[in-house]
Amino acid sequence: MSSAPLTLNLVEGSVTFSFSPEAARGLQAAIAELMQQLKAIANKPAAGEKPAPQKSMEYQHRSDVFVECYCNPNIWPSPFAAKVLITVRDERIRITTEAELTRITEDLNTYLENHAP
Repeated sequence: MSSAPLTLNLVEGSVTFSFSPEAARGLQAAIAELMQQLKAIANKPAAGEKPAPQKSMEYQHRSDVFVECYCNPNIWPSPFAAKVLITVRDERIRITTEAELTRITEDLNTYLENHAP
């Protein structure tokens, strides 16, 4: 499984790490499901009803580095406002920060356009 550098643009700055196209597709699928949950919440039910609670996205991938992405869709009013908590770590360093969901989606799409067969 070949890896190439994936750069995720964060709220401030960016983080780059080795990631395989297969792992990127897995994260992309998890984000697609999250987007559907966020859209379900944004489409408000009838007056007086609360939207059904949605389960959180918890994506994890282990290779040279451990990558974890977490998002609770119930706290965001729309996919455009949502942020994802990202952790990237190995035995020497750990970075935990937030990134905008729409930006992560763009970064993954760009990565897959350049590195997937």
